[in-house]
Amino acid sequence: MLELENLEVSYGAIQALHGISLAVEPGRIVTLIGANGAGKSTTLRAISGLVKPRGGAIRFNGKNIAGLPAHQIVQLGLSHVPEGRMVFANLTVQENLLLGAYLRHDKAGIRRDMEQVFKIFPRLQERLQQAAGTLSGGEQQMLAIGRALMSQPRFLMMDEPSLGIAPLLVKTIFEKIVEINRTRGLTILLVEQNANLALEISHYGYVLETGKIILQADSATLRADPQVRSAYLGG
Repeated sequence: MLELENLEVSYGAIQALHGISLAVEPGRIVTLIGANGAGKSTTLRAISGLVKPRGGAIRFNGKNIAGLPAHQIVQLGLSHVPEGRMVFANLTVQENLLLGAYLRHDKAGIRRDMEQVFKIFPRLQERLQQAAGTLSGGEQQMLAIGRALMSQPRFLMMDEPSLGIAPLLVKTIFEKIVEINRTRGLTILLVEQNANLALEISHYGYVLETGKIILQADSATLRADPQVRSAYLGG
């Protein structure tokens, strides 16, 4: 469904990605793990059109989307839940969700999808008229995921969903990620600092180090790998 081939990204003179290649099959959860600065977020930002690649191809359902504007990539069915959640703090929960559906004009479908979001995250319905900036970190993460779902994606990218969230809510968020994958059939590309959790819920994983993929395997194999265990899983 998604294929990166020799993707290169630079920020000025600094090269962040050195020709990475990866593939994501439909219906799977695939995770990128690696230390801070490895290039995980840059990879997602390049896929969603927020940074322009210097070289290589990004194919989504066979179409090369490298360099396309971000809104056109969303229209193709690819949504991005950014690191740090990036909710619109002064807008209500409802207004944030409606912004997720900004490119849509089917009012009945938008209402139906909002009800679906409330089934996944009942707490958002309880906070519907509350300003998003007053929500807890975990609630904001639910809102960021819900907002992405409102664009009717077929492919969802999530960047550090556990960042800055209470441990109890982290477990809930990850259960919901699995639920979204299983019940809606959404393909998910997950970037996550908590490698243990990421490999627990994903089918396949890639290990990034200084802008290069150094390992790839199914998630169970990566969890058992001594190199991965010592570097990312606390031994």
